[in-house]
Amino acid sequence: MQVSIETTSNLGRRLTVGIPAETVDKEVNKRLAEAAKNVRINGFRKGKVPMKVVKQRFGAGVRQEVIGDTINRSFYEAVQKESVRPAGQPSIEPKQLEEGKDVEYIATFEVYPEFEVAGLEDIEITNYDADIADKDIDNMIESLQKSQSEWVDTKAAIKKEFKVNINFEGLRDGEAFEGGSAENHELVIGSGNMIPGFEDGIIGMKPGETKSLDLTFPEDYQVEDLKGAAVVFNITLNSAQKQKLPKLDDTFFEKFGVTEGGEEKFREDVKSNMEREKQKAIKNKVKEQVMEALLEKNEIEVPASLISGEIDALRQQMVQNYGGAAQNLDLKTLLPDDMFREQAVKRTSLGLIVSEIVKNEKIAVDKDVVKRLVEEAASTYEQPEEVINYYYSNEQLMQGVEAAALEEQIVDYIVGKAKVTDANVSYEELMKPAAQQ
Repeated sequence: MQVSIETTSNLGRRLTVGIPAETVDKEVNKRLAEAAKNVRINGFRKGKVPMKVVKQRFGAGVRQEVIGDTINRSFYEAVQKESVRPAGQPSIEPKQLEEGKDVEYIATFEVYPEFEVAGLEDIEITNYDADIADKDIDNMIESLQKSQSEWVDTKAAIKKEFKVNINFEGLRDGEAFEGGSAENHELVIGSGNMIPGFEDGIIGMKPGETKSLDLTFPEDYQVEDLKGAAVVFNITLNSAQKQKLPKLDDTFFEKFGVTEGGEEKFREDVKSNMEREKQKAIKNKVKEQVMEALLEKNEIEVPASLISGEIDALRQQMVQNYGGAAQNLDLKTLLPDDMFREQAVKRTSLGLIVSEIVKNEKIAVDKDVVKRLVEEAASTYEQPEEVINYYYSNEQLMQGVEAAALEEQIVDYIVGKAKVTDANVSYEELMKPAAQQ
């Protein structure tokens, strides 16, 4: 086998491979001989069909099959010989496939970038913590009450968190615009589902009242024609409802698994759950800072084929999150690549950087970390031992736990080299997602 390789770009490679004709012919004859033992052709007994007839009938198909297998096998032999690591599948261009002549093809592909992870000692991490005050527990209990609340009609002036039923008509330069009108539209005030000023404008209204609001669409609004547009919304408030919270009694406590101890035990359980969520939030904030710092200090070129694969994965993930409703549609038109490109580049880059750290530092999954993560997951159930046994009997679940354990170990390794500053914030601030801070 003859192999030559050339560099077409930083990560691009072109591999030219030549395979001797006798290598292909030998394999073709071998497969035809095997086929001749079992093939059935009218006029001949099984196993007695002349090789000439077998070759006439099946030769072209077998040769095509052999060439495909030979190209696949020879490609991976060639890249090993040249010590290159292909990223993604190669594009194969046959150059010579004529029978009796050497097979020749060109494979173009990308390779993984070669780099050294830098800047770990320069990473700065803020390790947040928070005390859980009584008011935080009160706020959490109120949220739990709201989750079990019912809506009751009200004639009172509209406040935040009221649910309203409205008719509205949007006018631009005195003309109605597409998508700007609706009847019997239900809206929770303060949800942020409408453009700025819309929901605030309803506050103070009472059922049966009408009102006109002069508003402006945001400059980054998703509809191009409406970006920054000045409009008037004529609103009629049909009806309103407010939440009626359930009482803090034994019936309410039982819905959350507290059957004894009353409100005191309920508050203890709520605080315990908040403590668990706090620890998760602390870990997540550290991890987010670590990953952002790795990207900032290690700008690497990422193979386009890996980005493309990650985009496809993100697209399919979005479809699954919405119940697979778009499976029969043209997903690339409905959900174009650009929707996912930035996230795909980020995730692919991080994957390469983290893999390099794992390889260089020889970080392996720690069974003690895995055991702790399983026990933590099981601790929220009534029969934790049964849950632990179930985890260890389920290979797919354990793979997920092992991946989480390895991720935690990598973060801990990087934090151990970084400059860490402790900071105490409010519980509410700690629990905010990064995007809201």
